Amino acid sequence: MSEGTDGPGAILTLEPFIEGVRDGAEGSGWRLSGLQKTTSHEFEGRWAGESTRSAYLFFHRADLPDEISVEAFLDETSRGLRGNLSLVVEGPELGELPSFPELLRHLSTAVRASLPEGYRTPITLRAGLDDAESPSGSAEVQLRVKLRFPRTAMEAGRSAVSALTSATVAAFETLLARSELHAFLSDGGGGGDGR
Repeated sequence: MSEGTDGPGAILTLEPFIEGVRDGAEGSGWRLSGLQKTTSHEFEGRWAGESTRSAYLFFHRADLPDEISVEAFLDETSRGLRGNLSLVVEGPELGELPSFPELLRHLSTAVRASLPEGYRTPITLRAGLDDAESPSGSAEVQLRVKLRFPRTAMEAGRSAVSALTSATVAAFETLLARSELHAFLSDGGGGGDGR
């Protein structure tokens, strides 16, 4: 099998995986704003003898606020490739948002309606305080919506990864336009048509 650089054939290593993701995101109007590669080796414990190569890619759009980004985490291990794409939105302070259960309920509805069916799409809301003395309402909130790459995408090759990336970032843009995210987009950066 080939490494899936342009034609058919499974992607076997990290580099064609990175290129497939870049092709899909940049072809959809998102520019690469950061790329980090790491290599790690496990010497003890459960994963002794394993090695991992990872890449983190960060994308932004010129017409969206800096608080909105798409991130990719890609991993090459002795067990194969894995990865995910995430829409990341740095939201307003906790005190400006509805309760987390209510917010998650609305976000789940929006994600189900916006992202492609048949993929795992975890949603994470994270709140953090800079200091234990800070009032809880001032906690910074981050929303992260992921789509995990299925093994079939890597097996189909770089063009399949690129196509899935392109479809996913388009779905993220649809998600940003939904009314359920307006609470997160305090300056209206994601647009919106009241859906």
